Amino acid sequence: MVVLVALGAFLMTLAGGWTAQYVADRRHLVLGFAGGLMLGVVGFDLLPEALDGAGEHVHGVPAALLLFVGGFLAAHVVERLLALRQAEHGAHQPDQVPQVGLGAAAAMVGHSIADGVAIGASFQVNDAVGLTVALAVVMHDFADGFNTYTVTRAYGGARRSALAMLFADALAPVVGAASTVFVTIPEQALACYLGFFGGVLLYIAAAEILPEASHRHPARSTLLCTAAGVCLMWLVVGAAGH
Repeated sequence: MVVLVALGAFLMTLAGGWTAQYVADRRHLVLGFAGGLMLGVVGFDLLPEALDGAGEHVHGVPAALLLFVGGFLAAHVVERLLALRQAEHGAHQPDQVPQVGLGAAAAMVGHSIADGVAIGASFQVNDAVGLTVALAVVMHDFADGFNTYTVTRAYGGARRSALAMLFADALAPVVGAASTVFVTIPEQALACYLGFFGGVLLYIAAAEILPEASHRHPARSTLLCTAAGVCLMWLVVGAAGH
Protein backbone atom coordinates (compact mmCIF):
# COMPACT_ATOMS: atom_id res chain seq x y z
CA MET A 1 0.00 0.00 0.00
CA VAL A 2 2.80 2.41 0.88
CA VAL A 3 4.50 1.75 -2.45
CA LEU A 4 1.28 2.32 -4.41
CA VAL A 5 0.58 5.58 -2.59
CA ALA A 6 4.14 6.79 -3.18
CA LEU A 7 3.82 6.02 -6.88
CA GLY A 8 0.58 8.00 -6.94
CA ALA A 9 2.40 10.98 -5.43
CA PHE A 10 5.15 10.55 -8.05
CA LEU A 11 2.65 10.73 -10.92
CA MET A 12 0.71 13.66 -9.46
CA THR A 13 3.90 15.70 -9.04
CA LEU A 14 4.88 15.08 -12.66
CA ALA A 15 1.38 16.05 -13.77
CA GLY A 16 1.67 19.37 -11.94
CA GLY A 17 5.02 20.17 -13.56
CA TRP A 18 3.78 19.14 -16.99
CA THR A 19 0.83 21.53 -16.63
CA ALA A 20 3.10 24.41 -15.58
CA GLN A 21 5.43 24.15 -18.58
CA TYR A 22 2.66 24.31 -21.15
CA VAL A 23 1.05 27.53 -19.98
CA ALA A 24 4.08 29.79 -20.46
CA ASP A 25 2.09 32.23 -22.61
CA ARG A 26 0.07 33.07 -19.50
CA ARG A 27 3.11 33.43 -17.24
CA HIS A 28 1.62 36.14 -15.05
CA LEU A 29 -1.42 33.99 -14.38
CA VAL A 30 0.77 30.98 -13.65
CA LEU A 31 2.89 32.98 -11.20
CA GLY A 32 -0.19 34.43 -9.53
CA PHE A 33 -1.74 30.98 -9.14
CA ALA A 34 1.54 29.47 -7.92
CA GLY A 35 1.91 32.25 -5.35
CA GLY A 36 -1.58 31.55 -4.07
CA LEU A 37 -0.84 27.84 -3.81
CA MET A 38 2.34 28.59 -1.85
CA LEU A 39 0.50 30.87 0.57
CA GLY A 40 -2.15 28.21 1.05
CA VAL A 41 0.42 25.46 1.65
CA VAL A 42 2.18 27.58 4.28
CA GLY A 43 -0.92 28.81 6.10
CA PHE A 44 -3.13 25.74 5.93
CA ASP A 45 -0.64 22.86 5.88
CA LEU A 46 2.96 23.54 6.92
CA LEU A 47 2.48 25.90 9.86
CA PRO A 48 -0.31 23.92 11.56
CA GLU A 49 1.73 20.71 11.24
CA ALA A 50 4.84 22.42 12.56
CA LEU A 51 3.02 23.91 15.55
CA ASP A 52 1.40 20.58 16.40
CA GLY A 53 4.65 18.63 16.23
CA ALA A 54 7.14 21.13 17.67
CA GLY A 55 5.26 22.20 20.77
CA GLU A 56 8.21 23.49 22.77
CA HIS A 57 8.52 27.19 23.54
CA VAL A 58 11.73 29.20 23.50
CA HIS A 59 11.52 32.36 25.62
CA GLY A 60 7.75 32.40 25.28
CA VAL A 61 7.60 31.77 21.50
CA PRO A 62 6.82 28.37 19.89
CA ALA A 63 9.98 26.84 18.43
CA ALA A 64 8.17 26.23 15.14
CA LEU A 65 7.48 29.96 14.74
CA LEU A 66 11.08 30.88 15.52
CA LEU A 67 12.23 28.48 12.80
CA PHE A 68 9.56 29.87 10.49
CA VAL A 69 10.94 33.40 10.88
CA GLY A 70 14.48 32.01 10.60
CA GLY A 71 13.59 30.35 7.29
CA PHE A 72 12.13 33.60 5.96
CA LEU A 73 15.24 35.56 6.93
CA ALA A 74 17.58 32.87 5.60
CA ALA A 75 15.84 32.94 2.21
CA HIS A 76 16.10 36.73 2.12
CA VAL A 77 19.82 36.73 3.00
CA VAL A 78 20.66 34.01 0.48
CA GLU A 79 18.75 35.75 -2.30
CA ARG A 80 20.42 39.11 -1.63
CA LEU A 81 23.90 37.56 -1.53
CA LEU A 82 23.33 35.71 -4.80
CA ALA A 83 21.84 38.79 -6.47
CA LEU A 84 24.80 40.94 -5.41
CA ARG A 85 27.24 38.33 -6.65
CA GLN A 86 25.42 38.16 -9.97
CA ALA A 87 25.51 41.95 -10.31
CA GLU A 88 29.23 42.07 -9.52
CA HIS A 89 29.88 39.71 -12.41
CA GLY A 90 28.11 41.98 -14.87
CA ALA A 91 24.67 40.40 -15.00
CA HIS A 92 22.27 42.32 -17.18
CA GLN A 93 19.28 41.22 -15.14
CA PRO A 94 20.25 40.98 -11.46
CA ASP A 95 16.71 39.96 -10.58
CA GLN A 96 17.15 36.77 -12.60
CA VAL A 97 19.28 34.59 -10.33
CA PRO A 98 18.86 30.92 -11.28
CA GLN A 99 20.51 29.75 -8.05
CA VAL A 100 17.64 31.20 -6.02
CA GLY A 101 15.07 29.24 -8.02
CA LEU A 102 17.13 26.08 -7.72
CA GLY A 103 17.48 26.61 -3.98
CA ALA A 104 13.74 27.05 -3.57
CA ALA A 105 13.07 23.97 -5.70
CA ALA A 106 15.57 21.99 -3.61
CA ALA A 107 13.69 23.04 -0.47
CA MET A 108 10.50 21.71 -2.06
CA VAL A 109 12.25 18.41 -2.76
CA GLY A 110 13.17 18.24 0.92
CA HIS A 111 9.55 18.90 1.84
CA SER A 112 8.43 16.10 -0.50
CA ILE A 113 10.85 13.69 1.19
CA ALA A 114 9.24 14.65 4.50
CA ASP A 115 5.84 13.95 2.91
CA GLY A 116 7.00 10.47 1.95
CA VAL A 117 8.31 9.86 5.47
CA ALA A 118 4.93 10.96 6.83
CA ILE A 119 3.18 8.44 4.57
CA GLY A 120 5.37 5.55 5.68
CA ALA A 121 5.23 6.46 9.36
CA SER A 122 1.45 6.88 9.33
CA PHE A 123 0.93 3.43 7.86
CA GLN A 124 2.97 2.07 10.76
CA VAL A 125 0.25 3.42 13.06
CA ASN A 126 -2.68 1.89 11.17
CA ASP A 127 -4.15 1.80 7.68
CA ALA A 128 -6.83 4.42 8.39
CA VAL A 129 -4.30 7.02 9.52
CA GLY A 130 -2.03 6.07 6.63
CA LEU A 131 -4.75 6.58 4.03
CA THR A 132 -5.70 9.99 5.48
CA VAL A 133 -2.13 11.25 5.38
CA ALA A 134 -1.61 9.72 1.94
CA LEU A 135 -4.68 11.53 0.60
CA ALA A 136 -3.34 14.86 1.86
CA VAL A 137 0.07 14.25 0.30
CA VAL A 138 -1.18 13.03 -3.08
CA MET A 139 -3.74 15.82 -3.38
CA HIS A 140 -1.22 18.61 -2.91
CA ASP A 141 1.61 16.92 -4.84
CA PHE A 142 0.11 18.36 -8.02
CA ALA A 143 0.68 21.81 -6.55
CA ASP A 144 4.20 20.81 -5.49
CA GLY A 145 5.13 19.79 -9.02
CA PHE A 146 3.55 22.93 -10.45
CA ASN A 147 5.45 25.15 -8.00
CA THR A 148 8.78 23.33 -8.40
CA TYR A 149 8.84 23.82 -12.16
CA THR A 150 7.46 27.37 -11.99
CA VAL A 151 9.85 28.72 -9.36
CA THR A 152 12.91 27.28 -11.14
CA ARG A 153 11.94 28.92 -14.41
CA ALA A 154 10.79 32.16 -12.77
CA TYR A 155 14.36 32.95 -11.69
CA GLY A 156 15.82 32.36 -15.12
CA GLY A 157 16.64 28.68 -14.72
CA ALA A 158 16.99 26.57 -17.85
CA ARG A 159 14.17 24.26 -18.87
CA ARG A 160 16.47 21.27 -18.40
CA SER A 161 17.18 22.33 -14.81
CA ALA A 162 13.48 22.80 -14.12
CA LEU A 163 12.68 19.33 -15.46
CA ALA A 164 15.50 17.80 -13.38
CA MET A 165 14.16 19.44 -10.21
CA LEU A 166 10.64 18.35 -11.13
CA PHE A 167 11.76 14.73 -11.47
CA ALA A 168 13.65 14.95 -8.18
CA ASP A 169 10.55 16.35 -6.49
CA ALA A 170 8.42 13.55 -7.95
CA LEU A 171 10.87 10.88 -6.77
CA ALA A 172 11.26 12.39 -3.29
CA PRO A 173 8.04 10.97 -1.73
CA VAL A 174 9.01 7.49 -2.91
CA VAL A 175 12.45 7.86 -1.30
CA GLY A 176 10.92 9.24 1.90
CA ALA A 177 8.36 6.43 2.16
CA ALA A 178 11.00 3.77 1.51
CA SER A 179 13.28 5.24 4.19
CA THR A 180 10.73 4.54 6.93
CA VAL A 181 11.43 0.84 6.52
CA PHE A 182 14.93 1.44 7.89
CA VAL A 183 14.86 4.72 9.85
CA THR A 184 12.31 6.40 12.09
CA ILE A 185 12.66 10.21 12.14
CA PRO A 186 11.44 11.87 15.37
CA GLU A 187 8.19 13.76 14.90
CA GLN A 188 9.61 16.88 16.52
CA ALA A 189 12.53 17.01 14.06
CA LEU A 190 10.14 16.79 11.11
CA ALA A 191 7.95 19.51 12.60
CA CYS A 192 10.94 21.83 13.04
CA TYR A 193 11.92 21.30 9.41
CA LEU A 194 8.40 22.09 8.26
CA GLY A 195 8.44 25.35 10.23
CA PHE A 196 11.73 26.43 8.66
CA PHE A 197 10.61 25.41 5.16
CA GLY A 198 7.35 27.31 5.63
CA GLY A 199 9.33 30.52 6.19
CA VAL A 200 11.40 29.90 3.05
CA LEU A 201 8.29 29.24 0.97
CA LEU A 202 6.48 32.30 2.30
CA TYR A 203 9.42 34.52 1.36
CA ILE A 204 9.53 33.14 -2.17
CA ALA A 205 5.78 33.62 -2.57
CA ALA A 206 5.33 37.03 -0.96
CA ALA A 207 8.60 38.74 -1.85
CA GLU A 208 9.29 37.31 -5.31
CA ILE A 209 6.58 35.32 -7.07
CA LEU A 210 3.57 37.55 -6.37
CA PRO A 211 5.34 40.88 -7.05
CA GLU A 212 6.70 39.47 -10.31
CA ALA A 213 3.22 38.31 -11.31
CA SER A 214 1.64 41.72 -10.70
CA HIS A 215 4.48 44.01 -11.79
CA ARG A 216 4.30 43.34 -15.53
CA HIS A 217 0.63 42.40 -15.67
CA PRO A 218 -1.28 44.33 -12.98
CA ALA A 219 -4.53 42.72 -14.09
CA ARG A 220 -7.53 41.70 -12.07
CA SER A 221 -7.17 38.20 -13.52
CA THR A 222 -3.77 37.81 -11.83
CA LEU A 223 -5.27 38.65 -8.44
CA LEU A 224 -8.12 36.23 -9.08
CA CYS A 225 -5.63 33.48 -9.89
CA THR A 226 -3.84 34.12 -6.60
CA ALA A 227 -7.10 33.92 -4.68
CA ALA A 228 -7.99 30.75 -6.59
CA GLY A 229 -4.69 29.16 -5.59
CA VAL A 230 -5.28 29.96 -1.91
CA CYS A 231 -8.86 28.66 -2.04
CA LEU A 232 -7.79 25.48 -3.81
CA MET A 233 -5.27 24.66 -1.08
CA TRP A 234 -7.93 25.41 1.55
CA LEU A 235 -10.27 22.91 -0.09
CA VAL A 236 -7.51 20.32 -0.53
CA VAL A 237 -6.29 20.51 3.07
CA GLY A 238 -9.84 20.62 4.40
CA ALA A 239 -10.91 17.58 2.35
CA ALA A 240 -7.82 15.63 3.36
CA GLY A 241 -8.38 16.46 7.01
CA HIS A 242 -11.81 14.88 6.88
